[in-house]
Amino acid sequence: MDRQGRAPGVVARAVRWLLIVGLGLLASGCAMLAPSPPQDQSNICEIFREQPEWYDYARDAQEQWGTPIATQMAFVQRESSFRSHVRPPRKRILGIFPGPRSSSARGYAQAQDPVWGEYQDDAGSLFARRTHMQDATDFIGWYNARTHRQLGISLHNPEHLYLAYHEGAGGYRRGSYRNKPRVRQAARQVGALASRYQSQLAACEAEFRCRRFYQVWPFCRG
Repeated sequence: MDRQGRAPGVVARAVRWLLIVGLGLLASGCAMLAPSPPQDQSNICEIFREQPEWYDYARDAQEQWGTPIATQMAFVQRESSFRSHVRPPRKRILGIFPGPRSSSARGYAQAQDPVWGEYQDDAGSLFARRTHMQDATDFIGWYNARTHRQLGISLHNPEHLYLAYHEGAGGYRRGSYRNKPRVRQAARQVGALASRYQSQLAACEAEFRCRRFYQVWPFCRG
């Protein structure tokens, strides 16, 4: 017993409970601070009007790695529908109890743990987060640049970039996607969305290049 007559076990349980509650509140707070998914995900101009800093992140990734802004955003829409903390659902044990998730994919780009670790070692900060759009677009750019080096796929071919993104370089070489009609359909949809985004962006990109008070044409980024 301590000086106030409380059993050490009771104190320890109380401390553990406070830690659990604190961590839960912290996680909830982080989720609440994350941007809501754009209302109109079919129009890249409206997406960037809701979240103009996403344009800056995608533009930086394009300049660093070469993947067009429209392709990056098409990947994010397909992978997560612009939801920052989305993860694969858990499997059910006996149809009742929550079991493991189908993969470690997480965040805007649905990057899995192994390849995210490779990205951090090669190009990203140790503090990079899959739930932050800046890091997600940079990851997509980095991954596609690696795909281009390894497989020779053009950075302007979003359909096949997505096939390699989904299947990995080895799977793409083996043609694993050929027996996966859903994957091929998803890749076609990514290609079509990237094309649509590109056409839309051509009509509205100027407003995002020069939107800040210190960015005055023609000195803002071209």
